[in-house]
Amino acid sequence: MSYIPEFEIGIWNAWILMIWLIILPILTNKLAKDKKTSERLRTSVPIKFEKVLNIMSMTAVIFGFIYSIFLPIKYNTIWYYIGGSFFLFGIILYFFIIVSLRNASIDKPLSHGPYRFSRHPIYVSMLFIFISVIIMCLSWVFMILLLLLLVHLILSIPAEEKFCIELYGDTYREYMKKTSRWIGFPKK
Repeated sequence: MSYIPEFEIGIWNAWILMIWLIILPILTNKLAKDKKTSERLRTSVPIKFEKVLNIMSMTAVIFGFIYSIFLPIKYNTIWYYIGGSFFLFGIILYFFIIVSLRNASIDKPLSHGPYRFSRHPIYVSMLFIFISVIIMCLSWVFMILLLLLLVHLILSIPAEEKFCIELYGDTYREYMKKTSRWIGFPKK
């Protein structure tokens, strides 16, 4: 990593990795089995400072995408292969999430597929994609963007879980006891 970020417009820059953060949510909505599932994915959870958090996260994602157009990937280095494995894990996880969502019922909390190992696997896959960009491009700018994303998640996830408790009650509380917030093996 250098203190002065590299700027080099190119077709094979980091935007190739970042475009997935735009494509995957669109794909998820399009592949939803029914309209209710698609609507539930777009449900806004009331959060303190929601507008500020949304503006902060959208600014970070938009800036990250624009910046990624000029950010070269360090091809054929150890960082490229390590970051590539993080990216592949994030993308594969997201596709498993799409399959789980497609077969989900909105009457109960989703607890199969990747949701068996994480209460928020979509966020986990996004984090893996962001981390892959940091590693593959050795970018401190993306590290700052990742920190902004983490602040957003740390502030919004408790409100989302409170909303789910109100929606599903004890069923969701049991799910919370068995399943890690980020990633882990289910508890007995």
